[in-house]
Amino acid sequence: MPSVYIKTYGCQMNERDSDHVAQTLSARGYRLTRDEADADVILLNTCSVRDMAEQKAIGKMGMLQKLRRARPHLVFGYLGCMAQSRGAELAESAVPVDLVVGTQKFHRVADYVDELLRKRMEALIDDPRTAIVDIDPEVDSQNTIREHTLREGQTTAFVSIMQGCNMHCTFCIVPSTRGGERSRPIAEIVAEVRGLVERGVKEVTLLGQIVNLYGRHEFDKVDGKSPFVQLLDAVHDVPGLERLRFTSPHPIGYRDDLVHALTRLPRLMEHVHLPLQSGSNAILKRMHRAYTREQFLRLVEKLRAAREGLAITTDIIVGFPGETDEDFAATKALAEEVEFDNAFVFRYSPRRDTPAATMDGQLPESLKEARNQELLEVVNAAVGRKLEACIGRNVEILCEGTSRYVQERLAGRTRTNKIVVFEGAPRHVGQVMEVRVTHRTGFTLYGDPAIL
Repeated sequence: MPSVYIKTYGCQMNERDSDHVAQTLSARGYRLTRDEADADVILLNTCSVRDMAEQKAIGKMGMLQKLRRARPHLVFGYLGCMAQSRGAELAESAVPVDLVVGTQKFHRVADYVDELLRKRMEALIDDPRTAIVDIDPEVDSQNTIREHTLREGQTTAFVSIMQGCNMHCTFCIVPSTRGGERSRPIAEIVAEVRGLVERGVKEVTLLGQIVNLYGRHEFDKVDGKSPFVQLLDAVHDVPGLERLRFTSPHPIGYRDDLVHALTRLPRLMEHVHLPLQSGSNAILKRMHRAYTREQFLRLVEKLRAAREGLAITTDIIVGFPGETDEDFAATKALAEEVEFDNAFVFRYSPRRDTPAATMDGQLPESLKEARNQELLEVVNAAVGRKLEACIGRNVEILCEGTSRYVQERLAGRTRTNKIVVFEGAPRHVGQVMEVRVTHRTGFTLYGDPAIL
C-alpha cells in the first residue's frame, strides 16, 4: 500500500485543503504517514502570502531530494498557492518535482498521484523531471471536496464556505492564487456541519479569504440580513453544535447585521479577528484597504458594545512602501489605544505581480525589523495584561485533547480563543467545561478543572 506524506504551510484554508487531499488519497487506498522517509509520495501544500513561506517550502523540497537515493520511485509535488503562482517554473527548477497542482485542482491530486506512481513503479518514466502541472481554473471548485477525515476524539473542525477574493489589496497575492470570490450554497454548508456534529464535532470554524463577504455576488439579502449572517443563523441552529467561529474577515464586512448577530447568537464565540494592516490613513489608501483609522476605531467600539468581554485580534504590516516614521507612529498609537488580545505583526514582503512590489519608497529590511520589534513590544504588553486579567477567574473551555507542547496535560480554548493548559482526565476531552485559571507563562494560561 503506497504511503503519502503531506506537509502544510500557511493558513487554516491550507490546512483544510490538505485535509481534502488526504481524504481523497486515503479513499484510494493510500496510507498517510508522518514520516517523510517512509513515504512513496511527498506533497508540500504551499503558501505565497510572504516570501519566507515560499522559501521554506523550496528549501524543504531541496532537502527531501536525498530520499530518492533509497526510493527512486518517489513522487514529489507542490500544491496550493505557490504552485498556482509559479506553475511550470517549479517543475523546471533546479530541484526536480513531479507534480504542481494549483488551488482549484485539489480534487485532481489523487488522479495525478495514481498516474505518476504507477508509471514510476513500472519504470515507464526514466526522467525524474517529467512532471504534471495543472493550475487551470476549475468551474465549481469551491464545491468539489467536502468529506472530512476526523481523528479519534476530534471536537473542532474547519468548514470552507467560499474561495477567492475580489478585494485586490495592493500587497496581496491571494486574488491571483485563489481567484475571484466563489461561495457555496447555505444548504450544503449546513449539511456538512450537521454531518460533523453527528460525528462528535462540537466547534466549527467557517473559513474564507474574506469570510464575512460570503455570498455577496451569488445570494440576496433576506429581511435585511446579508448572506453571511443568514449562514451564521443557519449553522448556529444545527442541533448539537456548541461553538461557532469564523475567519478571516475584512473590516468592511462588519455591517450592522453582523454586529447585531454578536448580541443574539450565544454560540457565536466572543472573538473577532479584525485585520488592521496599518494605523495610517495614507498607508491604508496605498494598501487599497477601503477604510480609515477613524472608521476602524468606530467599528472596534461598536463590536465591544455588542458583546461584553469580546476579544479582538488583528494583523498588522510594518514597513509597507512609503511608510514614514509618522505613519508607523500612527499604527503604534492605534495598537496602544485598542489593546488587541493578540496581533500577528509582519514585515512587508514584496510579492510578485502585486502593485506594492513596484511602488516607490521600498524600505530596507533593517528598518522593517526594527519597527516589527517595536510594535511587538506594544502588542505583547497588551496581550500580557489581557492574560493577567484571567488569573483567578473561571473560564469556559472546550477541551480539545492533549496539549501540543505538554503531552502530560490537556488543553482547550476559551470562548475568546485563548489557550488553557490543565491537568485533567480522559473524560474531559470533548467537554465544554469550566477551568479556574491559576497562572500563565508567555501566551498560555494554566488552570485546574473547576468542576471535577
